[in-house]
Amino acid sequence: MLTLGVDLASADERTAMARIEWAGGAAVVRELQLGVSDNELVAAIGGVDQAGVDCPLGWPSAFVDFVVAHRAGTWRPVDADASWRRTLAYRVTDQVVRAEVGINPLSVSADRIAYVAFRCANLLAQLPGHNVVEVYPAASLRRWGLTHRGYKVDGHDALLDALLAAAPWLDLGPYGKLARTSHDAFDAVIAALAARAAAIGCTLLPTADQQEAARTEGWIALPTGELKDLP
Repeated sequence: MLTLGVDLASADERTAMARIEWAGGAAVVRELQLGVSDNELVAAIGGVDQAGVDCPLGWPSAFVDFVVAHRAGTWRPVDADASWRRTLAYRVTDQVVRAEVGINPLSVSADRIAYVAFRCANLLAQLPGHNVVEVYPAASLRRWGLTHRGYKVDGHDALLDALLAAAPWLDLGPYGKLARTSHDAFDAVIAALAARAAAIGCTLLPTADQQEAARTEGWIALPTGELKDLP
């Protein structure tokens, strides 16, 4: 099996992707690249069994309805308290992740991650029937018992060591230095691991009541097992 992890940014130069080959109880990083274009992403996603993209794949339904009504001039005032605003800012999957692991995903409708989501939506339009799941590296790290806060500012050298100790079956190949020096590259590797979890059925699925929201808003593939379950 081949999985691809994408740490998507609004610009090519901050976008990273990692391709991992899974066989014989081992996982080998076959490609780790920074500065990835849309054309390269489309080709790479088309060449793997499962891709995981660190980016929201949709917007909150309440937000979409609000914008459509506002533009049409049909919006009627509501009790605009904090709970109402949260429905505009956060998807169902964001609320599930917060409840499960205590991490607040960035709001795709009220934060700068929207710039990345614009690119992602256009990218996915080039991949009909795509094999892409949404992943969230910080939440995956938390699920796997690893540090998930501060590493993008403080450095992730120790975190990478901890990952390799917890996953001795993971071989970074010639990309160890890049994974150690670039947190974008590191996140791409984590995204590829999360994509594997999704591919083998080791992620949290939406309940019956959440399925429609997952279909329209996107759904974060949150690992349910441990790192040792992946190879």
